[in-house]
Amino acid sequence: MTEELKQAILERCTAMEIPLVGVADVGRWENPPFQPWMSEAFYPQSIFPEARSVIVIGLPVPLPVIETAPSIWYRELYRTMNTLLDQYTYRIAAHLTEQGYPSVFVPRDGYTGIEVLLEKPVAFFSHRHAAFLAGLGTFGVNNMLLTPEYGPRVRFGSVITAAELPPDPLMEEELCTRCMACVRMCPVSALNDEGYPAGLTDKRACAENSARLEKRRLAPCGICVRVCPIGRDRTRYGRKNIGIYSDPSLRPDLGQAWEHVQSYGTK
Repeated sequence: MTEELKQAILERCTAMEIPLVGVADVGRWENPPFQPWMSEAFYPQSIFPEARSVIVIGLPVPLPVIETAPSIWYRELYRTMNTLLDQYTYRIAAHLTEQGYPSVFVPRDGYTGIEVLLEKPVAFFSHRHAAFLAGLGTFGVNNMLLTPEYGPRVRFGSVITAAELPPDPLMEEELCTRCMACVRMCPVSALNDEGYPAGLTDKRACAENSARLEKRRLAPCGICVRVCPIGRDRTRYGRKNIGIYSDPSLRPDLGQAWEHVQSYGTK
């Protein structure tokens, strides 16, 4: 393993202003930390046989933007972040390959559109599970990866590399408080209170909701992500009380702002 190479990667990510970076050994996919687990076809070494490590990066979703979801503001932010994730992971993979460590980036989504998810609601590689195995967070009831810094308000991208890098430790603390805000607020009742992975998302219902929003150019939904109380970003933005999402009278100024944004950019 190359500690110096990992340090160089971390410095490169810092230069690109990437706040979350983690590394997982591909062997971790072969020792599932919980059940049910993905089939072997989804392991990084099945997708890229030369794989020895997976580098996962995360970009935070600003809380005030996702609070307006579904909206044109969140939609455009989502698209911008997807572009950045693809560019950053491509650059990291290309750099490693040039250094003699064959590497590939994995696009932030493994599908071409919502209509594809209606037929097969799964991507060919899970960035969330990669981020979990890279020690960046733990799963919540909302089927999302929660991070200490931003809760579930993070988009992830991955680089699969032949470089044998020192892996980061798995996060042992369970971040989800089981408050069930995501379960209560889901507009299509796609979640239950059993917790991950027992309470897996009703992916079909979620995809159908996204398809309806896409027709109005408002996808993704984002509600289960915005209402989660986990994340130091809530303190930063003065949003510790998640009651504001069910009772707008607690913060009428925010309610007016959300309504304003939501009334533009769509029919």
